Amino acid sequence: MALTGIPFFILTILLFVGSIALAMAQWARSGLAPGRAAGRRGSGRRAQPSRQRGPLAAAGYLGTILLCQFTAVAMVFVMVNNSTQLYDNWSDLLGTGSHVRAVPPPPKDNGLAGDAAAASANPGAKVVASFHAPSSDAVPRDVKETELKGKLSGVDGEVLVWTPPQYDDPAYKDKNFPVVELLAGFPGSSAAWFGTMNVSKQLAPLMKSGEVTPFILVSPRVTLLGQNTDTGCADVPGKVNAETWLDRDVPQMILDNFRTTASADQWAVAGYSAGAHCAARLVLGHPDRYRAAIAMSGYNDPIQEADSLTAKDPKLRQTSNPLYLLTHATTPPNVALWMSGRKGDGLEDATALQQAAKAPTTVTPFETTGPHLTSTWEPLVVPTFKWLSTIIPAPK
Repeated sequence: MALTGIPFFILTILLFVGSIALAMAQWARSGLAPGRAAGRRGSGRRAQPSRQRGPLAAAGYLGTILLCQFTAVAMVFVMVNNSTQLYDNWSDLLGTGSHVRAVPPPPKDNGLAGDAAAASANPGAKVVASFHAPSSDAVPRDVKETELKGKLSGVDGEVLVWTPPQYDDPAYKDKNFPVVELLAGFPGSSAAWFGTMNVSKQLAPLMKSGEVTPFILVSPRVTLLGQNTDTGCADVPGKVNAETWLDRDVPQMILDNFRTTASADQWAVAGYSAGAHCAARLVLGHPDRYRAAIAMSGYNDPIQEADSLTAKDPKLRQTSNPLYLLTHATTPPNVALWMSGRKGDGLEDATALQQAAKAPTTVTPFETTGPHLTSTWEPLVVPTFKWLSTIIPAPK
């Protein structure tokens, strides 16, 4: 049975109710139930000691109490997980799954346009994706899902894609649409942006009215390794090519299957928490692939995510820091970043990037006051995408 969705949640409710019923039945049989005790007192008889009392009975009572607690915790966990989409399946929860098929050395990176040109020169290399309905019940049915085998990264994982209302409009049949990659935090699932964050539900009416650019929204898997390890969205030799998966394999699949363009000016990336760190890292490290980034409650130093591979290697920790990438760029990158955070949770990192930025780089910090939760980030979807629409306008 799937970890997410209504069926398993209903099962946990039934198990919790059943454990309570079991405890009450056990209590009644023991002669300790309030009704029975009162009846004995009213009869004038002296209550007889229960024959069930003793070490074995005590162990039974303890086991029942623990069962009640376990089923209660399981029910609440499933309810919260369905709401936040932290874990998409059992292997993600247990840390037993790995989506790394191989870790080949990535070929030379010539930017988004370079990869597209190389793919055009070799028609047989085109990524033909087969789409189906989303696996998660939390995702709207107008979202498509595909299982992508990354040719360059050696990573296999699901990618969710939503096309804007104009995409199937005959008036736009010859138009190319800009793209935004959506990155969840850690732990987090590809369903979170469409489920918990309600990104397509919030933006669809604004795209129809022209208030927001009609973006193709793409949410790839970001949890790639088992043992509850965060990749830091980096290429780590011998372990994972997470960066190549996100900025080369996924975009190439979109280019091969949707009406979009290989111009970096038409691509952006958005993320929250660890996904925000990745968004800033990707846009500053690859201005030849992305024009803008939205980063909600992110961080610069990878050490702030203790389970990150990049936090455990001194060199990777340095080169994965967005502030390092910005200050060590050969020339200031032509990118724009919108970064939110509260004091002690991302705001200082955003301010540091703003102070280090030189034209044409722009950084827009935004102070929040809410907790480090999707309930803080979901209301930011509309204002951030309105900001992004000023950077990447609608196709003409």
